[in-house]
Amino acid sequence: MGAAALALVAAAAGCSGTGGGAPGGAGAADDALAEFYGQDIDWRDCGDEGAECGTFEVPLDYTRPAGERLEIAVQRIPASSPDPLGSLVVNPGGPGGSGFEYAESAAAHTIGDSVRKRFDVVGFDPRGVERSAPLTCLRRSGMDDFIAIDFTSEDGDSDPAEVSDAGLRELAGVNRGFVEGCRELSGDLMMHVGTDEVARDVDVLRSALGDDKLTFLGKSYGSFLGAHYADRFPERVRALVLDGAMHPSAGIVELGMQQAEGAGIALRSFVRDCLDRARCPLGGAEAGVQQATDRLAGLLDDAGREPLRNGLDDGREATRSWLELGIHSALYSESSWPRLRTALAEAFDGDGTRLMEMAGDLYNRGDSAEYTNYTSALVAVNCSDRQSPRDISAFEDAVEEAHDASPIFGAALTWGGLTCAYWPDEAAAEHEPLDAAGAPPILVVGTTRDSATPYTWAEAMARQLESGVLLTRDGDGHTAYGRGNACIDDAVDTYLLKAEPPEKGTVCS
Repeated sequence: MGAAALALVAAAAGCSGTGGGAPGGAGAADDALAEFYGQDIDWRDCGDEGAECGTFEVPLDYTRPAGERLEIAVQRIPASSPDPLGSLVVNPGGPGGSGFEYAESAAAHTIGDSVRKRFDVVGFDPRGVERSAPLTCLRRSGMDDFIAIDFTSEDGDSDPAEVSDAGLRELAGVNRGFVEGCRELSGDLMMHVGTDEVARDVDVLRSALGDDKLTFLGKSYGSFLGAHYADRFPERVRALVLDGAMHPSAGIVELGMQQAEGAGIALRSFVRDCLDRARCPLGGAEAGVQQATDRLAGLLDDAGREPLRNGLDDGREATRSWLELGIHSALYSESSWPRLRTALAEAFDGDGTRLMEMAGDLYNRGDSAEYTNYTSALVAVNCSDRQSPRDISAFEDAVEEAHDASPIFGAALTWGGLTCAYWPDEAAAEHEPLDAAGAPPILVVGTTRDSATPYTWAEAMARQLESGVLLTRDGDGHTAYGRGNACIDDAVDTYLLKAEPPEKGTVCS
């Protein structure tokens, strides 16, 4: 079913300082939180590049700060300058991605040298992720079936656009089973992994780092985290970069449908590129994008009737669902397009092995025998953050519309939100629109043919945030900063260093 569908300042000169205390007035809750805001991180050497690791504590439930605590893992790559501006907190997205691991990668490969020199790069695993009280909802044996369920149609095929009554019952059962697994294996934690609570954890981290205001780089879902932070703590914002921005307010059904449209745009870009090359597995230059896309749809239809070969010997069948995920995975970066061309050529010859590998990459499946807890966290956070219908018929109607708009991805990505129909009401909080009233300029970055976070989401984010400034990359792939576009990289580096955003409406090709 594809669970991954669902899957920023003119006033401050710097962010170094003694750290802020608990937000708000002097009430009892603030007094109880003061202990958390007064923490120091006991850093120890770890990893390469002078990396330092530590932990800090946050309350499981901010309304009960004297109750259970969570330990949050954090990694810091120190600035190379003896006179740093402060900390740059980074988040790679997901939700479910490890910011702890991303800190080192971002410092080495994403963040510009001028920024790297002046900022400590700091990443943390959000609550429920990997090293920070990891959330578990399914054992490894059940995760494959959850991620790529076979959509049983009336004629016995696996077609997410034409699910039979029996298939609907199976689909509902698998998604209910995921939620029941969360209750059984993670208990109260599943009630407290929403992004608003993670944003509060970020403010505790900011204080523990000794920064008066937050400088932040959020990729993909990380943009949603940054927007939540700005909305709750606008006066504590220095500079926030929201790259590959999530839609700030869409419900879970709309999110899946819109992501499918974005994936369709990205697919057409790949197809056009493929047709211009020799030995494109989708046809020659004379084929045309529609004919080539129809050929790809035919491959998926065939796999829905009879799975392809899977040479990984990992217990999975190379069904339509897995192949579709493999294709989607490759659309995240143009650098994966050659691999996708090879994988499709092999698939047309009956071998789905390479597409299966690529699908596993999308879900951090690891060494073919083990997952990280990425998918559990991804689904739990999305269901905690977004409103969802509670009736499966609402998903059926949306699937029909999404399939018409995006025949390759629409149905499966829209079904991907069904788990949220069974998520506990008390864990799925209603949020006021995120507008970050009073925050200094927030930089929102969008890519026109982004396969995971459609460009329309960046437009919506920049529009809804009172001080949002949209920076556009006219290009392919997921996110923009650190991908080799000098115009984007220079604008983001300048903003992070000086808290001065580019002119509104700037477009980089």
